Amino acid sequence: MRMRPLLIVLVVAWLGLFSAIAQGADPKLEKLIERGLDWVASTQSRVGHWTASDGRYPTAMTALAGTALLAEGSTTTQGKYAQNIRLAVDYLVSRSRPNGLIGDPTRDDRYTYGHGYSMLFLSQVLGEEEDESRREELIDVLTRAVVFTGEAQTAAGGWGYVSAKDGNDFDEGSTTITQVQGLRGCRNAGIAVPAEIIDRAIKYIQDCTMADGAVQYSSKGGGGRPAITAAAIACLFNAGEYDSMYVPKLEDYCKKNLSDISNQGFGHWHYAHYYYAQVLYREGGKEWEEYRDRLYGRIAGEATESGKFAHWSQGYIGPIYTTAINLTILQLENGALPIYQR
Repeated sequence: MRMRPLLIVLVVAWLGLFSAIAQGADPKLEKLIERGLDWVASTQSRVGHWTASDGRYPTAMTALAGTALLAEGSTTTQGKYAQNIRLAVDYLVSRSRPNGLIGDPTRDDRYTYGHGYSMLFLSQVLGEEEDESRREELIDVLTRAVVFTGEAQTAAGGWGYVSAKDGNDFDEGSTTITQVQGLRGCRNAGIAVPAEIIDRAIKYIQDCTMADGAVQYSSKGGGGRPAITAAAIACLFNAGEYDSMYVPKLEDYCKKNLSDISNQGFGHWHYAHYYYAQVLYREGGKEWEEYRDRLYGRIAGEATESGKFAHWSQGYIGPIYTTAINLTILQLENGALPIYQR
């Protein structure tokens, strides 16, 4: 069957636009990202932090928002958001406690999230920091943070919402992934990280892998979770475990439970796809491209645009969390963050 000339033109134009969106070159998508980043920058407090909608989790929200700005390509010394990144670094450094914890346990009942995200953010900053005194300060903060994380590890090899050293030996999958990514970021930045800490965490993930490939909520049970499973694969990749016998099982489970991006399933949708996007991006190829096109379309469609800004407000944690997560996903292909580079 021959196509009419006009129809051919329309099909070619549509495919060209689709390809441009897939490559992150679509002007509308690029403008949306810029407006989202501008909104993040505009909502930073004068002391340099961001918080969840109820004022909670300042350390975690600051690290996540700062990571989204880093993904654009700005650093502490150059780029559109350099000043915002410097303020975020200053805030997180000021939250470093004598025992190495980056955060404030009196204000945050799940402080290990903020600690792990902060290690990841600050480790990405370290390589671009040109001021020698600030580099030494960051190295000190991250070195002590690694010590704290090691002491916070549970008997099972994971981490919970608070440090095991504080008398709580409960472990939970999502906080474990946060710690391992932070530790891996530190190691990549040249900070000494004892191998046994990460080795025990990898074994923890293996021990929590169920027969169907799902990673369960905790070593003590709680059922398999698609979101934690996706995060576990990202964690294994960050640790260099690409050929682990567990990876195919976990990937098959995620394909069954996360390929349909309209299905939120059990757990937090944005959290799940924040990590699943990292997994498929690292692997690349047609599967990543097809998933990316669908995911980017949904993210763009959920944006709230007002004036010169744009943001995302889905989810109960608040718009900073959701916006930072989405912007990091949309900028993976920038390759600006060492932890996510292929």
